[in-house]
Amino acid sequence: MAITLVGKAIAKEGSEFYYIGPAEECDGCKLRNVCHNLEAGTRFRVTSVRGQEHACVLLEDEPVVAVEVEKTVTPAILPKKGLLEGITITYSVSKCDEIGCPNYGLCHPVGKTEGSKYTVAKMGKDVECPRGDRLVAVDLL
Repeated sequence: MAITLVGKAIAKEGSEFYYIGPAEECDGCKLRNVCHNLEAGTRFRVTSVRGQEHACVLLEDEPVVAVEVEKTVTPAILPKKGLLEGITITYSVSKCDEIGCPNYGLCHPVGKTEGSKYTVAKMGKDVECPRGDRLVAVDLL
């Protein structure tokens, strides 16, 4: 569990967000170390709202609020070969560029980067691929 600051609009228990890293506007901000103490490329769930509000240069019209967060899984679609629940994989970005495919968003999950290690938290159903690839739905942690 970590304490961080998020925009008031998502400062509700159960809200989920991807932390992708600091923006340039955050350089020099006195709250930078509290806002940016999370692991980039990771999805988080708000578990508790602390309530303290602070002004934010980046969000101009909206304050940031102190919250407690926990890591949560990222849904994805991966090649099925060699995958098992509980294993740690080295992520490879999908080479598919069929942006009109209904699976495209899950085949290119937000925040996951080439060469990073993730755990297959859960295996789901096989996924039909228009290109004929053998794919499976997974939850990555």
